[in-house]
Amino acid sequence: MELHIFVQQLLNGIILGSIYGLIAIGYSMVYGIIGMINFAHGDIYMISTYLTAIFIAIFSILLKAIGLDINFLILFFTLIFTVFITAVYGYSIEKVAYKPLRGAARLSLLISAIGMSLILQNYVQISQGADNKTAPNLIDGIIKFNLDSNPLHFVQISQVQLLIIIISFITMFVLYNLVHKTSIGRMMRATAEDRIMANILGINSNKTISFVFIVGATAAAIAGFLVSINYGSFDFYIGFVTGIKAFTAAVLGGIGSLPGAMLGGLILGLAESLFSGFINTDYKDVFAFALLILILIFKPTGLLGKPEVEKV
Repeated sequence: MELHIFVQQLLNGIILGSIYGLIAIGYSMVYGIIGMINFAHGDIYMISTYLTAIFIAIFSILLKAIGLDINFLILFFTLIFTVFITAVYGYSIEKVAYKPLRGAARLSLLISAIGMSLILQNYVQISQGADNKTAPNLIDGIIKFNLDSNPLHFVQISQVQLLIIIISFITMFVLYNLVHKTSIGRMMRATAEDRIMANILGINSNKTISFVFIVGATAAAIAGFLVSINYGSFDFYIGFVTGIKAFTAAVLGGIGSLPGAMLGGLILGLAESLFSGFINTDYKDVFAFALLILILIFKPTGLLGKPEVEKV
């Protein structure tokens, strides 16, 4: 095994894992506060990829018309508007599909989540078409560095990929501090611990839960934006496939734990990348899920998850 190939696969795994981790944060936050798996979360991410492509086209035209055809400005405004519209989707879905069933059995919530996922997929398929869509690459440039004296033994990472890693960890840091060091974070943790007692103490649990869906959708929107400008191709089904991977990452790291979501995403991304690079690309998903099974056998709560204490 040559060192530069191994390092390149590690970098690829970190990039992929950063995306999984961002989406997994949404799963962990919703589960941590209401104990429900939001299976429509992957489709929220999918919608953000389409919004990214749409807003890039809109702001490219608008900014060019006023003489400000600058890629940085196009991407900045695209990110802001994509996050805002995706957050509105997350908030609306919580109000329509989950809030009316808040006191119902978990099975009813699960069915509602799956139904909402199918609605979003078909909505995008009908409105945007079933064929692959593309987004232009507005960030050029590749960083290369050699690991030895051989000029062919180099490792490379594009500026977009470097941006993915940086933004992912900044988002993780911001959300972790939001949950653990702010008043809204204390409300979220109190609601997660005991919703009835939180209401008695004056916390509006309904608004708190809605806020959690907004934050989760925001993280998914950032992931969708980064994926669009990096890979440049997506379709209406991307949310299901990537959503399952991100859910796996959340469970792997310990669902309900934000650092666990990012850790699980990185482990899953590294596992897929290394297995694809050195063994077989066709079976990378098999290896990733087998890894999940092994970890859950020996640590059922995930790597950073805590045992659930039953209230009596």
